[in-house]
Amino acid sequence: MPLLCIETTCDETAAAIVSRNRLVLSSVVASQDALHARWRGVVPELASRAHVERIIPVIDEAMTRSGIGRQQLEAVAVAVRPGLVGSLLVGLSAAKGIAATLGIPVVGYDHIAAHLYACRLAYPLADLYPAVGLVASGGHTSLFRVRGPLDLERLGGTIDDAVGEAFDKAASLLGLGYPGGPQIERAATGGNPKAHRLPRPLASDQARIDLSFSGLKTALRYLVRPPGAAADTPPPTGQRLADLAASFQQAAVDAILAKVGLALERTGCRSLLVGGGVTANTLLRESLERLGRNRGLSVFVPPRELCTDNAAMGAIAWERLERGEQDDLELDVTPGTDRSGGRRAGREA
Repeated sequence: MPLLCIETTCDETAAAIVSRNRLVLSSVVASQDALHARWRGVVPELASRAHVERIIPVIDEAMTRSGIGRQQLEAVAVAVRPGLVGSLLVGLSAAKGIAATLGIPVVGYDHIAAHLYACRLAYPLADLYPAVGLVASGGHTSLFRVRGPLDLERLGGTIDDAVGEAFDKAASLLGLGYPGGPQIERAATGGNPKAHRLPRPLASDQARIDLSFSGLKTALRYLVRPPGAAADTPPPTGQRLADLAASFQQAAVDAILAKVGLALERTGCRSLLVGGGVTANTLLRESLERLGRNRGLSVFVPPRELCTDNAAMGAIAWERLERGEQDDLELDVTPGTDRSGGRRAGREA
């Protein structure tokens, strides 16, 4: 019997049907990019309202595509942390309503652990654990020691902005659209990543597995609009735009690579699991795969549709169900970022 998975942690309304053997029978994602483009970032209140409008149609579409009837569902899985509180509550309310109506369990799961579990969906026969896990997205940039699907120990991560937020801000400074990651990658085509010397904050610090992107954003701002320049200074165009985008992208990727390398050295792990929307970036994907080849490591990077927010990765809830674990209708959400998480990010929901 399959599992209905629901994902509403931020600005994607998603539902999926996943069988016990982790076969994705359907996966539907309703994007809110156009809704938030005007503000070049996610507006929490608008996100939660959009979830309310879309959650039932998205679930219905996932059920229809799967060919599964509601009475065949074994449980409802829902992301309950971390994320935007309003968005999380929409998904949880839908999950509780369906579970109560059908008389089936509701199972909460951790969004960050689920991003890394996408590697299990993409590589079902691979020996993944133990591993270092990298989650890089709009709200999260963290590294973990991953002993198992539900056993994550946070090693470190951003002390300020997530890398995805940095890409969004950089795109805004360069006069590009939203979301920033794809826009920066597109603009960087033909650019020289060495054209501008941008900082790699904390990259050379061997004592900490931490990252910082606020200084990188500030450095780009001063290149685009130097101190004293008019507020209406037009954004760069042509080759200058390409060079700035390429230089920013390279700096962000270099900073991540430095800490991934340090985490691998500290833990002695021979595998790297990758997840999160920013890991859809071609330069980052290729750089991580090159790192693996150079060090003789196994690097598991899911396809792009499993990197960005989706509900199929909610298949991690099967791990709890198979242990005999489930939640009741008193289940609540835990908003925030991965920085507020504890040692066992995926252990309990």
